Amino acid sequence: MRDTLDDLSAVTVTSQLAQPPLRRALCSLLTRRERWALSWRGRLILASALLLVGALCIKSVYPFLAMTHRVNANILVVEGWIHEYAIRDAVKEFQSNHYQRVFTTGGPVVGSGGYINDFHSSASVGADLLKKNGLANGLVQMVPSRVMDRDRTYGSAVALRNWFRGHNMAVPGINIVTEDLHARRTRLLFQKAFGKDVQVGIIAVPNVDYPANHWWHYSEGVMDVVNELAAYLYARLLFFPPEPAHPEKTARFPQVHN
Repeated sequence: MRDTLDDLSAVTVTSQLAQPPLRRALCSLLTRRERWALSWRGRLILASALLLVGALCIKSVYPFLAMTHRVNANILVVEGWIHEYAIRDAVKEFQSNHYQRVFTTGGPVVGSGGYINDFHSSASVGADLLKKNGLANGLVQMVPSRVMDRDRTYGSAVALRNWFRGHNMAVPGINIVTEDLHARRTRLLFQKAFGKDVQVGIIAVPNVDYPANHWWHYSEGVMDVVNELAAYLYARLLFFPPEPAHPEKTARFPQVHN
């Protein structure tokens, strides 16, 4: 037994002697110790893993934002600020399904001199384009909003929700047509405005300016994805609308696009 204890003591002493002495500085406030570091092979594996994760993110971020998810609904909503090619797709969507009415949303379009006209909004522009591309006048209802700076999409959703309530329309579900990268954020903000009792579907119209599977090859694509991802994260994590929301917030600095 004593021999075993002597052997353990010898091993402990040898181990302590093998360790480099601690180097201290600043009155022993800092000590220098031995540490592990990545070898060249470890750095290569880590860099490869980071590149793989980055490639997967680049591939998946566009379809994540440009989602399409229809629900069972007889009301189609069109964001009035979208381009005419997207309006034409909205007309096809309406004509190929069992929708009864289409509503256009959007804030004011400011004329010369900064004059705001409630009847000249992106909602009215969208309604005119829908009629121009084949929808009958009686099928289209514009619902303008006066929100022009921040939270324009949410303001448009609140204006539509209030229109339904003001006309005593019980709406169990809606499908919204918008441009592709804006789709997930649009669905999120409309769902926040309408609440859990209304199903909100979304239809993303592909962008004709650059291919979705190679968006990073185009400066416009990079800008669009970065801006929309940041806006979605803000809406998801930091945007907590008050209740009841007020749809009549007017801004000093006009913008047309959402």
